[in-house]
Amino acid sequence: MQQRSVERFERLLDACAELLDEVGYEALTTSQIAKRAGVPIGTLYQFFDGKPAVARALARRNLEAFLERLRARFAAAPAPDWPSAGGAVVDEFVAMKRSVPGFAVVDFGEVQQNRPFMLDAENELENNQIVAQSLKELVVGDLGLPEVPGLDAVLLTAVEAADGVLRLAFRYGPTGDPDLIAEADALIRGYLALRLSGN
Repeated sequence: MQQRSVERFERLLDACAELLDEVGYEALTTSQIAKRAGVPIGTLYQFFDGKPAVARALARRNLEAFLERLRARFAAAPAPDWPSAGGAVVDEFVAMKRSVPGFAVVDFGEVQQNRPFMLDAENELENNQIVAQSLKELVVGDLGLPEVPGLDAVLLTAVEAADGVLRLAFRYGPTGDPDLIAEADALIRGYLALRLSGN
């Protein structure tokens, strides 16, 4: 039973991701998600209390997948410093924007509080705070880069800056503007080098 529930849950998220690419968030309905997943609408409501909850779960899955991709990347070729780690983060985010269903619409959820699909359902933390904290735990934990004073503020600033420029880069097409992507990479590497030089 538990395995079947996990499979249905994942099918619902897969269906949501596909439909987000096809119709967008505003036009998406829970009925469409259930139909695409091949389950009764009641099954969807066993897991979720509505469309925002499905999108939030997809955003959480996206963040987990993003962190796993970074772990695998760092295991294969460890980043020697914070700027290199920042460049890897930009690369993986861009790769997911281009290839992962639904990521172009939801990625890690809405950025601002009081929006329908925040990672944190209670809206105590904004998404970029959660992303910055997750990246800090990953880079400090997996790569062993030092946790220096002020690191939380530096990483949140870097995430906010990258988010803004990369949203602009992908505003005009599904593959993103290469010049703006390059600027995002240079911005993050340069800022981390400036603020965390020697770390």
